[in-house]
Amino acid sequence: MILGFGVGIAGFICFIINGLIGLWVLAIIIQVVLSWLLAFDVINPRNRLVSQVLYFLEMFTAPVMAPLRRIIPPLGAIDITPLIALLILQGVRAYLLPPACAALAGLLTF
Repeated sequence: MILGFGVGIAGFICFIINGLIGLWVLAIIIQVVLSWLLAFDVINPRNRLVSQVLYFLEMFTAPVMAPLRRIIPPLGAIDITPLIALLILQGVRAYLLPPACAALAGLLTF
């Protein structure tokens, strides 16, 4: 068996998780911008492409946003859930992922 094989697998798993968190961050930012464009009637929600993009973004970000929307109370017309979600995702990416990857690499080392 190759000595660094487990470290390579751990690195790959962490790379994939980091990429997914990055995609979630990007999707949340795009969803916020599109919601502003919809609110100010810049884009038409009855447009097929726009509605499909909005549906995809809603389904992709729902696992992150739905639990937060149950906890965070609405502040009138302002939804701060995306801001809180971005802070949490960036915190996980910066502070929890590196130690978890190091621990995973330690577990997978033969």
